Amino acid sequence: MSSQIPICPIMSSGKEYPSVCAQENCAWYMKNYKTCSMYILAHNAALDIKEKQGQKTPQ
Repeated sequence: MSSQIPICPIMSSGKEYPSVCAQENCAWYMKNYKTCSMYILAHNAALDIKEKQGQKTPQ
């Protein structure tokens, strides 16, 4: 849902209430992708894990 308030994954970690993303005022925000680089890193890591799980190990 695009109308949701963006939440900062770094500043919200371990907090009771989430912190709002500062977007372009944050060093982790990527303007070209309009998202936090932490989300991109997590997404790429998940794809990497999925790919590795799909590969069969030689026995």
